[in-house]
Amino acid sequence: MVTIKEIAQKAGVSISTVSRVLNNEHSRLFSDETKRKIFKTAKDLSYQKKSFQGLTTYKVVILHGYNEQEELENFYYMSIKSGIENRCRHHSIQITECFQNNYKSLIDTNFKGLIILGRYDLNLVKEIHSITKNIVILDAPYDEEEYDLVVVNLERATKKVLDYFLDKGHKNIGYIGGNVVLNDKESIMDQREIAFRRYLEEKGLFNELFIYIGTFSVNDGYLLMKKAIRELGKKLPTAFFAGSDTIAIGALRALLEEGIAVPNRVNLIGINDINISKYIYPSLSTIKVNTEAMGETAVDLLLERIDGRKIPKKVYMATELIIRNSSF
Repeated sequence: MVTIKEIAQKAGVSISTVSRVLNNEHSRLFSDETKRKIFKTAKDLSYQKKSFQGLTTYKVVILHGYNEQEELENFYYMSIKSGIENRCRHHSIQITECFQNNYKSLIDTNFKGLIILGRYDLNLVKEIHSITKNIVILDAPYDEEEYDLVVVNLERATKKVLDYFLDKGHKNIGYIGGNVVLNDKESIMDQREIAFRRYLEEKGLFNELFIYIGTFSVNDGYLLMKKAIRELGKKLPTAFFAGSDTIAIGALRALLEEGIAVPNRVNLIGINDINISKYIYPSLSTIKVNTEAMGETAVDLLLERIDGRKIPKKVYMATELIIRNSSF
C-alpha cells in the first residue's frame, strides 16, 4: 500500500503538504506546480485514499472528457475533481475513474451513478443514459433538460468583466479565447465569446478585428496576443478579456515582452482564479469560479438522483470579479 510519506519523498515535498493537497485542506496555500507534482506522483504510484479502502456505501464513476495528461495540465478540472473526491469521501462513496475512449467498459461495471467531467459528445451521453439514469454533467456546453447539470453562468461572468471595463471608460475592448472542443472532429463557439460579441454589439462597441481565438492554453494566449500586437499596432485595444486565466497568463507575457505596460496601456482580466493568478506580475484580475464547490454540488445532485429524484436540475454557480494589478 502506497503511503503519503512515499509520495512526499518522490515529489520532494513535506508529508504535511502532500496530506493537505490530497485531502483538499488549505490547498490554495500551495502553488499549481506543487499540486501538479503531487497529483502526478500519487497517480504514478497508484495511491488510494484510506477513506476509500474501508466500508463504502456504493460506487460512482467519474467519466473524464480529457486524457490523463490533459487533466494534469488543466487545474480548472483538477480543482473540480478535488471537490468531487472531497464530497465522496465525506459520504464514504467509492470512486472509479474512466476516460471517454474506454466508456464501454462501464457496461459490466456495478455502479450507482456517473459524473461527466470535461468535454464530451452528446451522442455518447445519450448512449450512457441507457446504462444509468443517474448522470450529472459538469460544465456543460449544451443547454440540456434531460440531465442534471452544474454550470457557471458564463454570460453573466462576461458581462461583469465588460461592465467593469465600460465603467472605467474603455471603448476598444478585445477578446482572446478558445472554442469548446466536443470531440476530435467537432467544436463550437464558447459561451464567453458569444456573450462578449452580443453584449458589445448591443452597446455599439463590437469590433471583429479585436477577436482572437485559439485554444485555452498559456501558449495560445501568448501567440494570439503577439498576433494582436503585430496586426493592430497602435490600434491595440486598451482592455482585453481572456477566456481563461491560462490564456491571460500567456497574453500577459506577450504584452510585457513587447514593452506594453499593464495596466497603464492595456488592462487584462481572465477567468477561473487559478492559484498562480495572484502571484504573477502584475497579479491577474479575474473572475473567481468556485470549482471545488462545483464538484461537491455534482455529488449532491447525484445522491438526490440515486435516492429517487426524477426531475432534472440545473445548478448555476455564482462567480465573483476580483480586481488585482492587471487592471484598474
